[in-house]
Amino acid sequence: MGLYRITPNFKDINAMNEKHHITLGRQGEDAATDWLIKQGFRILARNWRFGRAEIDIIAAQTDEMIIFIEVKTRSDNTFTQPEAAVSLRKQRLIYEAATAFLAKIGHTWGFRFDIISILYKNEQFFIQHIEDAFFPIL
Repeated sequence: MGLYRITPNFKDINAMNEKHHITLGRQGEDAATDWLIKQGFRILARNWRFGRAEIDIIAAQTDEMIIFIEVKTRSDNTFTQPEAAVSLRKQRLIYEAATAFLAKIGHTWGFRFDIISILYKNEQFFIQHIEDAFFPIL
C-alpha cells in the first residue's frame, strides 16, 4: 500500500462542468416550455437562430402578441439571480433575431421580450416569469 498523488485533469473537469451546464439549460428550457403551455401559451419555435443569436422560446398568448423568451436556469443563486445573466449584449442579439423572425413571418404588430428565470433545487424547478423584462437599447 502506498500513498498516491493524483493530479486532476482540469480539462476533463471543465468539460464535465460544461456538459452539466448545457444539460441543465436544456432541462430548464423544457420545463419552461411545459409551464408556458400549461399557462395557455402557444409555442411557435424553440432555439430559433439568426446569425450568432438564438432565441430560446418564441411563443404567443394571443394572435396579436409574439413573445420572445430568454430562459436562464441555475442550480445556485448565491451570487446572482438567473435573470441577471441576460446582459445588454445578449439583449441586442435577441432583438436582432426577433426582428428577423418578425420579418420572416410578416408580423407587424405587438411583441415583447420576457425572461423565464429558473432555479433548480432539490430536484425541482422553481419558475419565475418576468414579462416585459427588457427592451434593448440599440
